[in-house]
Amino acid sequence: MDAIARQETLKQLEALVGEWVVEAELPGQPPMNGRSVFEWTLDGQFLVQRTEAPNPVPDSMALIVVDAETGCTYHYYDSRGVVRVYAMSFAGGLWRLLREVADFSPLDFRQRYTGQLSEDGDTIRGVWEKASGDKAEWELDFPLTYRRSR
Repeated sequence: MDAIARQETLKQLEALVGEWVVEAELPGQPPMNGRSVFEWTLDGQFLVQRTEAPNPVPDSMALIVVDAETGCTYHYYDSRGVVRVYAMSFAGGLWRLLREVADFSPLDFRQRYTGQLSEDGDTIRGVWEKASGDKAEWELDFPLTYRRSR
């Protein structure tokens, strides 16, 4: 990725900036809402996401990095002490996160999130999926929707 492509990727991420209500539907739990804020840091070179959620969901923070070698990387940290790294893409309003290799945390299961930004830019409807082994099929973990609140 050259400097022009990097700037274009950073520009596309602008669609995430703002405050969102996060709606999660965890198995065996009533639907719950949290709050997520995306904001630029360090002169617009990185995008930070901070999420507050009711129990049993952990509060979290993520740092979105755009670089020449990997494209986008999503560095995830939460209140349980979990640290994970996801490959990320955000193009044409399609947001994808993928974790298929061990990093700072063991890889007990593979994970991916796929979310689609609405045409008006105010909703991202998506799902988290998981797979138990290298060859296992993906299965629904839980739906996760973002609704812009400002």
